[in-house]
Amino acid sequence: MLTKEARKELNTHFWEGFRKEMRNHKSSNGRGINWINYPSDVKDIYIRLIVATKNASICFDIQPKDDDIRSILWEQMTELKVVMESEIGEAIWSEESHVFNGRTVSRIHWEMNGLNFYDLNNHKEIKGFLRDKLIKFDSFYQEYKEILISLAE
Repeated sequence: MLTKEARKELNTHFWEGFRKEMRNHKSSNGRGINWINYPSDVKDIYIRLIVATKNASICFDIQPKDDDIRSILWEQMTELKVVMESEIGEAIWSEESHVFNGRTVSRIHWEMNGLNFYDLNNHKEIKGFLRDKLIKFDSFYQEYKEILISLAE
């Protein structure tokens, strides 16, 4: 069992290493990007990177205060499902994934099971999975984000 300080150090080491690795990759629009805090440019849409003891995942979370707006955004994403999955890979779709800060979250996510963040031998594979999915996600997202921006306004 790791101490709180050891977990923090491991977390910092992993994410700083990932940030350095991703520095060489530009967004598909040609601009530099903060891959760890991927900018959705759409209010209440978040791209989250999650690493845990059993898997690693990249999540596309839709969580506006208004459930009607969430439903509209979700519907649009389901219309783009075939295109999205052909570019990024098969995803897990959950219209009502969970509640966060009193808001229902709709989540689309890609995960790789069998990876343990606390096993240093898994870090290379975790980073590879996140890198691959983020770059593919960025290519898709840059193409279609204007649709989401117009719907969220």
